[in-house]
Amino acid sequence: MTIVLDTNCLVQILPRKAEHRWMYDAILRGDVKLAVTTDILDEYVEVLDEFFSSDVLGNLVTKTILELPGTQKITVHVRWKLIANDPDDDKFVDCAIAANADLIVTNDRHFKVLKKIGFPKVVAMKLSEFQQFWQKT
Repeated sequence: MTIVLDTNCLVQILPRKAEHRWMYDAILRGDVKLAVTTDILDEYVEVLDEFFSSDVLGNLVTKTILELPGTQKITVHVRWKLIANDPDDDKFVDCAIAANADLIVTNDRHFKVLKKIGFPKVVAMKLSEFQQFWQKT
């Protein structure tokens, strides 16, 4: 399964004692594959370093992600502009479409608009919903 992981969820799955650490472990094992773009990786670095008060964590995490055999580094050629309320979130949608990813995992409410868009069809799930979905597969 290939997903696009919003930064707000990456922050939640990294700590060793985090409730959703299982997901980062699944990514590291290759059970869950990530699709990323340069813009997404840049945001990961910026947010992780700021959130965890670190100058190296963001680069370490993105390097790890890029070295995983299942990670798809995507180049986006079409900008769909589907999230009008927060255009910065479009990078995750564009990546999901270009990668033909199964879904986006995000806790950001702006992604709810995707349920109303018939084409291109992009599925977004909250982290907790993805956990339930994952346990059923």
